[in-house]
Amino acid sequence: MSTRMRDAGQNIGVAPEFSVDPAMLDAVSPSGDRGGIVLGSGLKDEPLTISALRSTPTRIVLVGGLYLARQVALRAMAVGAWVVVATGRPTAWQLLAKAAGNQPNGRPSPLVQIRRLSPVELPRPSEDAPLLVITDGGPTPQDLFPPRSPWQTTVYVLPYLHPQAGATANAADLVLMQRLPIGQAELAARIWNLPPQMMRQLTTLKDDQVVALGRNLWRPLRLVTTPKEQQLLGPVRRGD
Repeated sequence: MSTRMRDAGQNIGVAPEFSVDPAMLDAVSPSGDRGGIVLGSGLKDEPLTISALRSTPTRIVLVGGLYLARQVALRAMAVGAWVVVATGRPTAWQLLAKAAGNQPNGRPSPLVQIRRLSPVELPRPSEDAPLLVITDGGPTPQDLFPPRSPWQTTVYVLPYLHPQAGATANAADLVLMQRLPIGQAELAARIWNLPPQMMRQLTTLKDDQVVALGRNLWRPLRLVTTPKEQQLLGPVRRGD
């Protein structure tokens, strides 16, 4: 049985079924739980699953390297989500388009769109076709695509924790943090009112470890990469 992570009063662990092309599952091959995204495993190697794609507009903040952000994107694709990436480094995200493959006419799949950091019209999300929008705009991201409708999740990729990102971080439904240097861990403690023990834990995480933080949630986990993901992403790592 999967261990599901929840925030207070909101089911963030159970996801509905989404339809997805078999070729996509073959390309990415993540494990899943009723459409949820398996982030990794717990201390007893139990899978830890969240529903990042749900009927409530959702914000997720990732503090760490591109590896984590791209893995989350691949697993969202594998459960049937549209993925739009707004980024200043489009080359770093082309592997998503590679994973999505081409349509029968040879054109790239529309399920993945790599965009510049400027407002664009988004696909209309629905229960059958949820939308994951990734804003990869540095440590103080602009809120170009705030989640305003059901079945839209906006992910903010922060390479490091910056004081001006406090408002974005505080508005998140879920925060995923990789290892932080002491100064950033102290900032995290101020933003989320963390006790010293949790602050110290953020500085000692291994390359394959992440802390999931939410309302009444503090869950360390270990990232697990499938063989197909490893072909695309390389080995698990903290940096890019």
